[in-house]
Amino acid sequence: MLVRAALDLALPQHCPGCAAPGPLCGRCAASLAGPPVRAQPSPEPPGMPLTYAVAPYAGVLRQLLLAHKERGRRSLARTLGSALAAAVRAVCGPGAPPIPLLLVPVPSTAAARRSRGRDPTHALAAAAARTFGRTEATVVPALRQGRPVADQSELDSAERAANLAGALGVPTRWRPALAGGLVVVVDDLVTTGATLAEAARALCRAGADVRGAAVVAATVRHHPGRHPTGVPPSTGGH
Repeated sequence: MLVRAALDLALPQHCPGCAAPGPLCGRCAASLAGPPVRAQPSPEPPGMPLTYAVAPYAGVLRQLLLAHKERGRRSLARTLGSALAAAVRAVCGPGAPPIPLLLVPVPSTAAARRSRGRDPTHALAAAAARTFGRTEATVVPALRQGRPVADQSELDSAERAANLAGALGVPTRWRPALAGGLVVVVDDLVTTGATLAEAARALCRAGADVRGAAVVAATVRHHPGRHPTGVPPSTGGH
């Protein structure tokens, strides 16, 4: 991953959304314009916090998130972080939060951090925090993996919930940092909601005031008669 990131810096850049020459193009950046909407997986796992996403995990946005997370395009953190900040504001509601805003990123596994050379979700959280005033938002990396979990790519919602149950925790030394602030869990993507539910459970157990969760994208999970993520299908684009 570190070699790939170095090559990305050395070689001519292409837009990660549409492959046009140059950096991220304006047309692809517009896919992050929002506005954020409620993300509601179906079935919704018990304990899932109020969650907002900017757009469906499809098309251009999917390519942008993959480029940032898996292909080392670190320069995308600022743009994706700004989108994440919009979802955070939607969770908090109109106006500035009445107390300090604490952004708690869902942690990557140790193996994923080693492979990528960083934690991309923490990078997005930091970029999102910078869009607020200097004293309004802080990244608090309080969550830790308490035990190994299986790969979730092939698991359904019930299996993911069972796989993650009790997997996250908050070390005692981080609990004071969560006191007196309004906590929003942040991640790049929500699928079944099991990870966000487990994160909220761990934080609430540590005494945190969890307002909700914010993500950049939500997968489209089909359910008869409605769009369960609360995110309208992608229209047009490339």
